[in-house]
Amino acid sequence: MQRQPRDPVTAPGTRADSSTSTAETGWKGTLALSYAPSGPDGYYTQMQHDFIGEITVASARKGYDLLLSPSSHAADASFQRLLGERRAAGVIIMETRVPEDDRIDALAEAHFPFVTVGYNPQADRSSWVRLDFAAMAGACVRYLADLGHRRIAFVNRPDWLFGTGYESAVLGLAGFTDAVAELGLSGQAYFCEDDPASGESCLEQILRDDPATTAIVTLNEAALGGISLGLTRAGRSVPRDFSLVGVAAGRWAEQANPKLTAADVPAREQSQAAVDLLVERLTSPDAPLRRVVLTSLLSIRASTGPCRPLPETEPGLGDLESLDDLDF
Repeated sequence: MQRQPRDPVTAPGTRADSSTSTAETGWKGTLALSYAPSGPDGYYTQMQHDFIGEITVASARKGYDLLLSPSSHAADASFQRLLGERRAAGVIIMETRVPEDDRIDALAEAHFPFVTVGYNPQADRSSWVRLDFAAMAGACVRYLADLGHRRIAFVNRPDWLFGTGYESAVLGLAGFTDAVAELGLSGQAYFCEDDPASGESCLEQILRDDPATTAIVTLNEAALGGISLGLTRAGRSVPRDFSLVGVAAGRWAEQANPKLTAADVPAREQSQAAVDLLVERLTSPDAPLRRVVLTSLLSIRASTGPCRPLPETEPGLGDLESLDDLDF
């Protein structure tokens, strides 16, 4: 018995043209997400899973399915399939690389609708939404300075990821560096792999380099457990004599022990904005391009407190020059 062909899937609110092939119409009810895993061994991190889930839900509420392309460059096989077969009505480019991202050029040249999550000057070819990672990292430093901390370390994402132009790693470091310089603080930045063991090793290195360090700003959620363990083993109590603050998803910050003071990443708001912007490009292609900048106020939790340097890290009498007897 001969099977009847399936009706092609069409975009919400439209009807399939019977003269149009399924290859041309079959993906019009689908949005694509170009999002490469950044975790150890090529897996997605928990924060990335959160974003994928939020974008999937936001797409479904607009009547679209979501296709995940684990790509970070235009030459990646997954991206080439997406582009060459036009497997979606439009594309969300996640974690836009800085200073340039070849996925943007490829989509623009193919007249393929897209929006970006993240910003570089190429992104002005379409609508975009971004988090102000520089401002968020800077706010962490300023809060610690208000608490009296003067020697602060920054725990970033892995160096190989930074080298790809990963926006949060690049802009977070810039925000930390600028704030430290502006406030006249002592600050040292470290790259760290995305796992607890690397976090503990990084903490050990921080204290070797400067035992007087009293606070850390981190972008690396996955390393946070190891950082906390390393502090415990080093005899540093959080927040009594050491403070931790980060840029992190609120759920992670709430689950940390102690709960992490953080600039909470608004994953839901950012994901919703990205889907809204892309659907707008599809349904109203002549509408003005839109740009959305999100930031986050610090949520003060249990991991920060006033600076209390350990006695052994303070200058002692043996460090002072001998003084002659003084007559009063």
